[in-house]
Amino acid sequence: MTTLANVVGRKKEIMDLQSIVESPRSEFLAVYGRRRVGKTFLLREFFEYRFDFQISGLANAGTAQQLFNFHTALARQSSLHFDAQPENWLVAFQRLMDHLETLESGGKKIVFFDEMPWFDTKGSDFVMGLEHFWNSWASNRKDVLLITCGSAASWMMNVLINHPGGLHNRVTQKMKIEPFCLREVEEMLARKGGVLERYQIVQLYMALGGIPYYLEAVKPDLSATQNIQALFFDKAAFLKNEFFNLYRSLFKKHELYEKVVEVLSTRTYGLRRTEIVQLSRITSGGTLSKVLADLEESGFITSYISLDEKSKNTLYRLSDYYTAFYFRFIKDSPYRGEGAWINLMDNPVHRAWQGFTFEQVCLDHIPQIKKALGIQGVLSKEATWKGGTETQSAQIDLLIDRRDQVINLCEAKFSLGKFAIDKSGAEQLRNKINVFKTVSKTKKAVFLTMITTHGLEKNQYAAALVQNEVTLEDLFA
Repeated sequence: MTTLANVVGRKKEIMDLQSIVESPRSEFLAVYGRRRVGKTFLLREFFEYRFDFQISGLANAGTAQQLFNFHTALARQSSLHFDAQPENWLVAFQRLMDHLETLESGGKKIVFFDEMPWFDTKGSDFVMGLEHFWNSWASNRKDVLLITCGSAASWMMNVLINHPGGLHNRVTQKMKIEPFCLREVEEMLARKGGVLERYQIVQLYMALGGIPYYLEAVKPDLSATQNIQALFFDKAAFLKNEFFNLYRSLFKKHELYEKVVEVLSTRTYGLRRTEIVQLSRITSGGTLSKVLADLEESGFITSYISLDEKSKNTLYRLSDYYTAFYFRFIKDSPYRGEGAWINLMDNPVHRAWQGFTFEQVCLDHIPQIKKALGIQGVLSKEATWKGGTETQSAQIDLLIDRRDQVINLCEAKFSLGKFAIDKSGAEQLRNKINVFKTVSKTKKAVFLTMITTHGLEKNQYAAALVQNEVTLEDLFA
């Protein structure tokens, strides 16, 4: 398998790209994923920065500016000469065909459109031109690889991949680039010369997530606390204004999307759709459905189907670490300036943030948790859960509902040392188990699984209650 010296992880993606290049037919590849996740970097590294034609769309530009951008890009990369910029996209794509036909045969002709959604400006005929390029020319050959890349997942999915018109079923390959897991973050920081221990790497992860663009700004000679201070709170902090760039570059009606993630940021266990409507005051209907779908496809929120599989009980949870950190500590926050983050250490607000964000880390590392439990081969569905009887209520961080008639009820605890279950904590855990069994009416065995940073203190309460343990080390597997 091809390996790339400068690329962390992405083994499956690299293998898939190699297979696509070697395909005996022309291929139409759509690459999408959260902004800043490293889509363009991966493609450029894989193709060694050599394309037969490449272009990147212009943000917030009109049709004339996009066509000028295309004209100048083609002029730099083609031996052909065109006096004036194309008057429309049909002409532009015809010129691209003419350029590609001048190239020697032998291997795929690689065409790369980066940030493709930005080309599709209001009133333009971009999609028509793209359809004509693929349907009338590229798909009739065996030597074209058309790569389209974009962070606006809504456009990539609805206009390109699931298009009902001339592009229907034309995309032959699709690839979603996901954020790094903890092991990949560790590898990336190690390549930068970092020597942070895993506890500190998780602290960084809880603020930055597995986003390579953010992690690239981490200074290897600073602690996690110092890096977070520098990236978010110092006068010229790198990520202080990232929120505005992030959502406004992706969504035309960004205010709706920002409102939904802000509402979700106030409820760590997530909200049902009816609750989102109530708190955001966005009418339930097609608009809200689109906003939720776009946010999930773009990697900002995650939906968790309830165990009863009723859609009305689906929980939507803010799962983007940067966005959650922004609303808790940056927006309208008194915590700012030199020493702000350092002075928050051991503050109740800081401890609460660590606690519930560690739960999200666990939700994002379910394959690693299942491996640690020795059930990676067992079919399961995962969910968060909240419910109650007339007298008691409970919320559960993670349920792993297994096909082998077992449910792992997972409780995540982030602490500096070993976690000790005391008498009060044991009572709370018993309450969760009993409420869950009563409300769910499950007949499966329920195993209490503790996920901790450094393991459990061995005492009478742990011995009586806990069937499985997972530690921080397991999450890095």
